[in-house]
Amino acid sequence: MRMRNFVLVLSAFLIIFSCKNKSENKETITENTTSLPNYGNVDLSKVFTKEDDQLSDKASLVRYIDQYYKKVWEGSDLSGGILVAKGDDILYENYRGYGREGNQLPIDKNTPLHVASVSKTMTAMAMMKLIEAGKIKMTDHLTQFFPGFPYPDVTVKTLLSQRSGLPKYEYFITKIQPAPAELSKQFITNQDILNMIIKYKPDLARDTDTGFMYCNTNFALLALLIEKVTKTSFPQAMKEMVFEPLKMNNSYIFQENDIPTATQSFYYGGNKLYPLDRLDLVYGDKNVYTTPRDLYNFSKAMFSKNFLKPELMEMVFAPYSNEKAGMNNYGLGFRMKIFDNGEKLTYHNGWWHGTNSVFAHLLKSKVTIVAIGNKYSNRVYTALALSGLFEDFPAQKDKLHSVMNDNKDTLNGQHDVYGE
Repeated sequence: MRMRNFVLVLSAFLIIFSCKNKSENKETITENTTSLPNYGNVDLSKVFTKEDDQLSDKASLVRYIDQYYKKVWEGSDLSGGILVAKGDDILYENYRGYGREGNQLPIDKNTPLHVASVSKTMTAMAMMKLIEAGKIKMTDHLTQFFPGFPYPDVTVKTLLSQRSGLPKYEYFITKIQPAPAELSKQFITNQDILNMIIKYKPDLARDTDTGFMYCNTNFALLALLIEKVTKTSFPQAMKEMVFEPLKMNNSYIFQENDIPTATQSFYYGGNKLYPLDRLDLVYGDKNVYTTPRDLYNFSKAMFSKNFLKPELMEMVFAPYSNEKAGMNNYGLGFRMKIFDNGEKLTYHNGWWHGTNSVFAHLLKSKVTIVAIGNKYSNRVYTALALSGLFEDFPAQKDKLHSVMNDNKDTLNGQHDVYGE
């Protein structure tokens, strides 16, 4: 009876929220697909109260952010988009540059851009919805789903929290001798990665759950788990579980058939195209193409009360790597900085080829900051310093001050190097 009621509720929800996805993905669900959990009836227009939207001096904030944009984005000839919002109010957004070589596809609010490792935040939330629906447990071991998986201590939670100790696939596959057949393909897949792990059993980079290690293998395997549990391809599952319900109408998972039309990325300082390579179809850890406005909808949904059970949402933004003192930590699919004053900045950066991205989800002020660049430059990451305008983050305030005063060291800020 409980499962029947779940299916009836889910069916009603899908009727309400069904819409045509604007991506090139036309894949349909096979007959053996199970019902997918969804985000519930999240009314994104009624997430915040009037008090949430109040700003002390909105006009001054907007002017300051515009000065930042002119100095850093226009001054560095960056390409892409930026959005800053508080509550229901988009304070600032701007777009410039082109999505494809030859100055084709001018970038605007509807242009999907690759957000690289920011994709991990959405993969994590899809997995949390499966956990909430009872389809899988945080404590489940991967050996329950993947016969022959050689690491018995790896669980769903150690993947989400980046504590599995698994080797980084982008490195370990190059060390296998003789080179496996999978590497002769133009593009390898998530399943290829799993097959090589099972066949060659590379050493763990560190013992499972003994410490934090940023590793893309974790989220590539989470995508496979989502496929296994839902009996649906990851691109289709994300479309039904995340993009459509949250009105992320310009978002999709990049696949081979998107290559002719998807936005591209470029080297800095010109229009030289950053070429694709054999890792470009691996998803879960990357390959969400989206817009600042769609990520804003995702952020608003996470602020809503019926997005995810409160106890599960608290787990997403809790720090799990406390064995080493320091400001930086990791939750479940989110990075965080915990400052000496106790304040916590939750966010994720991304980098892949010529793409750089920032997604900040500020818990106290209910502010969203999104910056996506497709012409490689560390300066995109300075957008995170705008968080210092809204909450008591001393380090971010200092960094923003340096940015606005031409401190080159700050402008060459840190980012999530792919594989680190």
